[in-house]
Amino acid sequence: MHAIVWSILLALAAVMEVGGDAVIRKGLVDRRHGLVALGFLVVGGYGVVVNLVRWDFSRLLGVYVAFFAVTAVLFGRVLFREAVPASTWVGLALIVVGGVVIQLGEGN
Repeated sequence: MHAIVWSILLALAAVMEVGGDAVIRKGLVDRRHGLVALGFLVVGGYGVVVNLVRWDFSRLLGVYVAFFAVTAVLFGRVLFREAVPASTWVGLALIVVGGVVIQLGEGN
């Protein structure tokens, strides 16, 4: 599988997981059970999409964590208008570097 395809799949999976969680959060806050159920479906769909990338499980989820972390911070910043402290951006950079190390490491 080409790098562009797996990157798209991992990004889509991250948007689905973070987006599904955001929908669940909104449903809980607004007490709208339909939104909670929709969020469950979206988060469940993430599990299917992320596993379309046929890598060893540890490598797949190790790299995916970087996609997830970036998506989560961006959702918090843009959708929820949260202030993101410098320490979070530094931590995020470390997570992304870790994902790159996993991706480029031995046996890959």
